[in-house]
Amino acid sequence: MAEMRVISADSHMTEPGDLWVERLDRKFRDNAPRVIKREGTTGLALNAPFVFVGPGFHPLTVAGMFASGRSGDELREHMKHGYEAARPSGWDPTERLKDQDLDGISGEVLYASLGIALLSMTDTDLQQACMRVYNDWLAEFCSHAPNRLAGIGLYSLRSLPDVSEIERFAKKGLKGILVLASNTIEVPYSDESFDPLWRIASETGMPISLHKPLVSGMTTTPFMPSPSDLQIHCIHIVEQCMTRLVYGGVFERFPKLRIVSAENDVGWFPNWVHRLDHVYSKMGNPRPRLAMKPGEYVRRNIWATFQDDPLGPGTWKFFGEDNYMWASDFPHADSTFPQSVKTIGENFSGVPAEVREKIVFGNANKLYSLGLN
Repeated sequence: MAEMRVISADSHMTEPGDLWVERLDRKFRDNAPRVIKREGTTGLALNAPFVFVGPGFHPLTVAGMFASGRSGDELREHMKHGYEAARPSGWDPTERLKDQDLDGISGEVLYASLGIALLSMTDTDLQQACMRVYNDWLAEFCSHAPNRLAGIGLYSLRSLPDVSEIERFAKKGLKGILVLASNTIEVPYSDESFDPLWRIASETGMPISLHKPLVSGMTTTPFMPSPSDLQIHCIHIVEQCMTRLVYGGVFERFPKLRIVSAENDVGWFPNWVHRLDHVYSKMGNPRPRLAMKPGEYVRRNIWATFQDDPLGPGTWKFFGEDNYMWASDFPHADSTFPQSVKTIGENFSGVPAEVREKIVFGNANKLYSLGLN
């Protein structure tokens, strides 16, 4: 186990709290998202003192994005703190490589933390400017070790049909595209208005990720779900998005498109694939007609990450050997750091070594063209 090669297919950055204040064009700076300290707070998850705020999203608790290795009372105490409690590897690439070595990790696919909240902003010009700032900062970070640090850029669906930001950050070396996973948008992802996105992703070879929503920071609706509530039902949001991609014929139109279900676990995937085929065999899919069974598109076009899902790896015989990708979720609260290798050993008990090798290393190495040996 000590010599096992491991890639985390879903890890996260810890963006500096003043990133957008410092880097946005001056005309946007008054409305720049930023980290603030609130007074009179309890320290509980949704009432923590240090929060990320900005136009169009609920305050996002900061401490949760660097709470790896903590749970229970220790986690609740941690939520009272700010950046002084964070590992500098969230923003310092040299420290990041050290933490990879500490956790037995060869490389990481890097997603935003605070930046995910930007996906819900409603001011299109401000949103696009904020995403450009993040994508530039991430590209700078990853340039220190491109084969070990694979950045996923942010893209606003409000930009469509303009995909120039994707072309721009692809040239900077980012490896994938993160878009909003939502079941409340006005038109489904199968609608042809999204085709410019699917087309550029296919042409560049960059996978598109549908990441689970954060506990807060994702909606402007009056109802704010509890952390536990959202952690459970967010899986179904992504499941619905992917179902529309399959049944809507998107993979028929764009056979080279690659979608990643990020941080939504995988134990449910085999049942979902089975249901896609079962419903199709019973009811058909008159619009559009599909050339293959729905499950065949999933196997060809969809990948999925998980970090501590003891049920998932055991389903590899039916689905997952070539599609699952293990992840540490570092440095978030749900992370397996610094016990990732131990967790892998527990989760993959009974799984053949060659299958484990694909899921914890090979699949991500191939999908993102990391070139790790």
